[in-house]
This record gives sequence, structure tokens and C-alpha cells, in this order.
Amino acid sequence: MPGSRPPLVLMGVSAAGKTVVGREAAALAGIPFLDADDLHPRANVEKMARGIPLDDADRAPWLDAVGGELRAAAPCIVACSALTRAYRARLRGLAPGTIFALLDVPRAVLEQRIAKREGHYMPPSLLDSQLATLEAPGEGERIVVLDGERTIAELAEQVAALMAEAPDAPQPPDAPGAPVG
Repeated sequence: MPGSRPPLVLMGVSAAGKTVVGREAAALAGIPFLDADDLHPRANVEKMARGIPLDDADRAPWLDAVGGELRAAAPCIVACSALTRAYRARLRGLAPGTIFALLDVPRAVLEQRIAKREGHYMPPSLLDSQLATLEAPGEGERIVVLDGERTIAELAEQVAALMAEAPDAPQPPDAPGAPVG
């Protein structure tokens, strides 16, 4: 709908804090929170649980599902790794105006967090592949980089503030109510 606020993708590698920060930020902003992990096909979850990294073909239908949710639920905050420039471009193509915020966390801290985590399908052995796949923001990419070592409350406030300051999302040409020209 015209004048709607854009969605925000809270991105980073496994154990960066995307889910916990995203939930709290969404509550502060009064908008929905979604976890992209919940949108993975069962085969992806099983593959990761066996310690096998996903490839681009595995991620394609998942990214399409995430993009659809971003567009449908906006404004919202979605926890999603969005590791590469191509993945982020795909999400932006599906949900124009999407804002990205990267939780930047040192490897040693990630390792400590993963060691303490219980009940998550992503094994610690996949951290290396995630760090290797993560592409720093490229030229022209508007990504806010956040210090992932700050407290959950501080990070949630920063993310909620990003949502409050966000410009209206552009309307794709085929969106209902979009001007035709």
C-alpha cells in the first residue's frame, strides 16, 4: 500500500543474535517479527543438522519465501542471514525498499554463543562456512552495521529506531495501487 513502511532484515551469521534482538526490536517498534529460519524447507534443515552447508540452489526457494513474507508483512523485522550481496539483492527485488542491518560479531564471541546454545539445528561446525560466505556490504548497498557485542536492549533500541526513521517503501510497478505510467 502506498506510504507503507519498509521491512527490515536483521542479518548476520548464526549466533549473531538476530532472533533475540529482532524479537525485542519488533516489540519496541510495535510491528511483527518473523524468523527466516522458520521458512526453510525441511530438506534444508535436515541438511544443516547433518553439518552440510547450504548452497545457492538450496537457498533459492527459501529466499523467495523470505522475500514474499517481507513484502506481505511490511512493516516488519525479519531475522535472516542474508549472507551475500546476491541474496540481499534478491530480497530487495522481492520487497523493494527493504532495510538491512548487520549484526557484526567477532568470531570468538560467536563461538562462545554457539557453545551455549541448545536445541538449534545449526551445528557449531557450520560457523566456518557461514563466515566464509558472509560478504561485507558492497558499494551502493545501504546496510547499517551494528556492534553485535552491545547488549540486546541497546541493539533492539537501535533497530527499532531504524524502523522509526525509515522512509516510506517504494512501490513496485505491479503493486496494487501503484501508479501506472
